Amino acid sequence: QVQLEESGGGLEQAGGSLRLSCTAPGRTFSRFAMGWFRQAPGKERKFVAGITSSGGKTYYADSVKGRFTISRDNAKNTMYLQMNSLKPEDTAVYYCAASSAIIPEPYEYDVWGQGTQVTVSS
Repeated sequence: QVQLEESGGGLEQAGGSLRLSCTAPGRTFSRFAMGWFRQAPGKERKFVAGITSSGGKTYYADSVKGRFTISRDNAKNTMYLQMNSLKPEDTAVYYCAASSAIIPEPYEYDVWGQGTQVTVSS
């Protein structure tokens, strides 16, 4: 089973940018569809973006379309989330997740990282 580790979170001002990374040591990374989720304080965890195992298809929550870009480098066993034009409402713990489904529904992600905090100040 793939293990996931996020990095790249931190404190940024509104309008700024951050890039999150998710690494998965081992040779199975390229088999999995991957996604990013986030959970703000007192709220449910929500889907942010997803990418198929090959990287050929990406999809986004409406709240981040045009601002966030998901990508992956299977040779490096790493997935990324480039976050631009950050807003205070983007503040949350961000989790990467993996799924064996081809184009998974949010409930089909079954391997999770520990999360990384992103805080956007106004």
